[in-house]
Amino acid sequence: MGQLVSDITDILDYQDAKKTAKSQRKEILAQMAADEAEKTNLIKKTLATQRAKYGASGMSGRGMTEGAVLQRLKSETAAPYEEKRRANLKKLKSATASKPNLVKTLLSRLDSLVG
Repeated sequence: MGQLVSDITDILDYQDAKKTAKSQRKEILAQMAADEAEKTNLIKKTLATQRAKYGASGMSGRGMTEGAVLQRLKSETAAPYEEKRRANLKKLKSATASKPNLVKTLLSRLDSLVG
């Protein structure tokens, strides 16, 4: 009887862990989407500010590589968000529930059940 109660408890705990892992994954994905939107807005603001600054100072794109400057600004602005993304992906992979192995549990207690 004790084994049956233990097995049922394991199954119920697994169901709870599965629900918790699912909600954690949803939360992490929502955070990643919010970070991506924030990153995009920050990059747009930074690029617009830099373009306005260059335009106000009378600089034109003829003497410099505008694309290289904008790419550098984009990469500098996006760097902290890439680190957050990597950390969130790592959390996402670890948000899992381990499934109970009832057969393995029964085999380990087979001698006490038979004897």
